[in-house]
Amino acid sequence: MKIAVDAMGGDHAPKEIVLGAMKVIKEFPSVTIQLFGDEEKIRPFLTNGQNVEIIHTTEMILSTDEPVRAVRRKKEASMVLMAQSVKDGHADACVSAGNTGALMAAGLFVVGRIKGIERPALAPTLPTMDGKGFVMLDLGANADAKPEHLLQYAVMGSIYAEKVRGTAQPTVGLLNIGTEEKKGNELTKETYDLLKEADLNFIGNVESRDLLNGVADVVVTDGFTGNMVLKSIEGTAQALFGILKETFTSSLKAKIAAGLVQNDLRALKSKMDYTEYGGAALFGLSAPVIKAHGSSNANAIYNAIKQANSMAEQRVATMIVDALNKEQQ
Repeated sequence: MKIAVDAMGGDHAPKEIVLGAMKVIKEFPSVTIQLFGDEEKIRPFLTNGQNVEIIHTTEMILSTDEPVRAVRRKKEASMVLMAQSVKDGHADACVSAGNTGALMAAGLFVVGRIKGIERPALAPTLPTMDGKGFVMLDLGANADAKPEHLLQYAVMGSIYAEKVRGTAQPTVGLLNIGTEEKKGNELTKETYDLLKEADLNFIGNVESRDLLNGVADVVVTDGFTGNMVLKSIEGTAQALFGILKETFTSSLKAKIAAGLVQNDLRALKSKMDYTEYGGAALFGLSAPVIKAHGSSNANAIYNAIKQANSMAEQRVATMIVDALNKEQQ
């Protein structure tokens, strides 16, 4: 497999991006990495010259750029060239920690949608208390959605959970304000009926308070709601660890206690870090496109590239096409 990587995207590019790629190459010698970006800035962080291709460009898409305009005008940007490599068949999947909107635009306009998919969905794997995690989509690719879009999200999420995450017969839940069948607005009520009739392991409505308890392997919602849920989880985790840090540094006694539980706190923080599961996959495109978190370190990039490689190996895009054709019959 060959994975294209935007070496200039993200808060810590290119250092952390390149180091993450080096870790992948070390552990998976069958994988080749294409690094798109400024060669002069990339080379100092190369620890392995094998299975690495550097495609030099000094142009890049910034976090402040308007996404669609940037993709259309900056034809030589590292992110655009990365997506074009996938489009041209030179790479099997791509990864970027850069501008989220621009990556979605590059995915749509350059890589291209799967025929029959009306709206791609952004889908990260979020943490659960038991460490298994769950797939949630859409988390921001589309603010609005129709019931048939959510049905497609459920199909795509189920395939990913089974083939890439290794979850047998993944359960699917519909995010709602209550678990009763008739709860919610028109969107959730109509979606409920579609999911109930689909060839899915649908368990009904689920509430946001139960998400981190692993109530379902796949949770579907519209992008507006999903993005707010994601930001709420991130904000709560940051606030919680901020409170713990303040508490454990408030006195000498607290500092001693902190030293005793330091390893346990680190393990807890790692368990609640969704970048440990990889990046957010943009489902519905003709090839895997992974959005790594903007603040990704080398380990997060490593996980994102590994995720992209798994999706390409398992031919997830082809399986989505087959599943959608089956649903339409």
